[in-house]
Amino acid sequence: MLVRLTSSTSGEMIMFAEHARLLFEIVGKACTARGVFALEQLPEAIHKLKHAVHEEKLALHEIERKARETGAEENEEEKNDEDHKAGRAGISLVQRATPLIHLMEWTHKEEGFILWETDQDF
Repeated sequence: MLVRLTSSTSGEMIMFAEHARLLFEIVGKACTARGVFALEQLPEAIHKLKHAVHEEKLALHEIERKARETGAEENEEEKNDEDHKAGRAGISLVQRATPLIHLMEWTHKEEGFILWETDQDF
C-alpha cells in the first residue's frame, strides 16, 4: 500500500505504508487513511525525525567502532559489498526520513501544511 503526502506549497511524495508507519510513529502521528501535518506541527515533527536520524547515526558509528576493534571490519566490508551487488543492502532511517524532512522543512518555510492519503489505515 502507498501513502501519498502532498504539501500545500512544495510538491508531493509517495512512500510505502510500512515505511511511512515508522516515520509517523517517530513523530507521534496516527497511521490513518487521511491526515494532516499542520503548519504548527511541522517544527516538532522535523525535530523528532532529525533526532531519530542522529541517534541512528550514533548507533551505526558505535557498531563500526566495535567492528574495527574486534577486526570484523574487513569481513563486514566484503559482506556489505556482496549484499550491495546482490541488491540486499539495507535502507537506513536516514535514507527513509531525509526526503520527508526536506518536504516538511520546505513546507514550513513557505508556511504551508502537508496532507496524507491512502486507501485505508496503515
